[in-house]
Amino acid sequence: MAISGNPKKLAQDIADGYFSLSPPLLRPYTAVDLKTLASQLNLVQRDLRQEQIPLDDVLALKARNNKLQRVNQALNLLRGYCQKRRIAL
Repeated sequence: MAISGNPKKLAQDIADGYFSLSPPLLRPYTAVDLKTLASQLNLVQRDLRQEQIPLDDVLALKARNNKLQRVNQALNLLRGYCQKRRIAL
């Protein structure tokens, strides 16, 4: 089953906390879909790390760190799922 919609938007929704990954949700996706999702998550992660936020803006720093944490968690879950299923990313 292909990813419905834009994979980049799905990665951004994961970073924003609107969507959460779990192994049962990954089951219908093919290896190509999982690779696409992993690459888009890596792009979103890179974009988040490139943001320049002033150190006095504590709320913005916290929001960015929460987004990075969600993306890292999704990537770790995706890597573990693919490793268990023997899918090379």
